[in-house]
Amino acid sequence: MITAGIDVGSVATKAVVLRRGEVVGRALVRTGAAPQTAANEALDTAAKQAGAEKKQVKHIVATGYGRRTVDFAHHTLTEITADARGAHHIGCPWGTPRLIADLGGQDTKVILLDADGSVRDFAMNDKCAAGTGRFLEVMADVLGVRVGELGEISERAQQPAAINSTCTVFAESEVISLIAKGTAKENIAAGLHAAIASRIAQMAGPMARHDLFFNGGGALNTGVKAALERILHRRVYVPPMPQYVVALGAALSQSDA
Repeated sequence: MITAGIDVGSVATKAVVLRRGEVVGRALVRTGAAPQTAANEALDTAAKQAGAEKKQVKHIVATGYGRRTVDFAHHTLTEITADARGAHHIGCPWGTPRLIADLGGQDTKVILLDADGSVRDFAMNDKCAAGTGRFLEVMADVLGVRVGELGEISERAQQPAAINSTCTVFAESEVISLIAKGTAKENIAAGLHAAIASRIAQMAGPMARHDLFFNGGGALNTGVKAALERILHRRVYVPPMPQYVVALGAALSQSDA
């Protein structure tokens, strides 16, 4: 049976298609102002990659903030549950993930799992762009670089700059001030990554006694990963294609959350 999971995020919509439990197609598109259109496009592209037509997909589960806009889905699932299922299925080098950090475009989630992969506790920042992918996009614009370059740039830092706020507005002012003082871009980038890692560590609180499974589009940033390892003093694992973990978890599901 061919099944699919669609993660309708605030910035990007991801689709994963499974055949007999194996990933055979995936796609990512910008969500934009029409999440259902994005969901259709993502699923159509992923199905074609799998060598199938969309009508051949027998079970579709939608997740993410826009999941209820996907009227062709058979079920919906919260992104917390989908993230947990995807991470548990993928695993990590030291065994079963117990702590997840998901750095998305407009929110950040920290999820504590039981040994069987069920959700025990979670914390979520979805009220502002503090410590999210959008935060990094804004700061990259201020620095005059592409957001995908921030991780590489920060690796050359000699002394990470002190960024005292993860509020996008206040941090932007701090970065502008640092640039005016002649602070090197690599030091500013490293400071931004440290600020995000500190924000995630605060959200994790006592949950941070476990090593970390790090996913979401923000996990592609090597600078954030390195900063998390330094601040948490824990191993941090980024799976291949971390932006698809939630969609995979939805595809693996056969029932409502």
